[in-house]
Amino acid sequence: MTELGLYLAKKSVNKAAISRRTGISKSRLTQLTSNESTKLRADELYLIALAIDMDPGEMLNEIYKDLQLKNNK
Repeated sequence: MTELGLYLAKKSVNKAAISRRTGISKSRLTQLTSNESTKLRADELYLIALAIDMDPGEMLNEIYKDLQLKNNK
């Protein structure tokens, strides 16, 4: 499961409802929540956040909390 999938599961979100509200297909949501190699686009994250009444920036921070810059020393 992806970080997005874990996040949505923690929030007990219905993917079918997200699909209806955002226009993102159910199959795309399944890819985004279960396949680590699928890249989440910024517009998708924004629409999903709006659909579940979350702040997009807060959601971004939670989903990508482990992402860091490389140390170029």
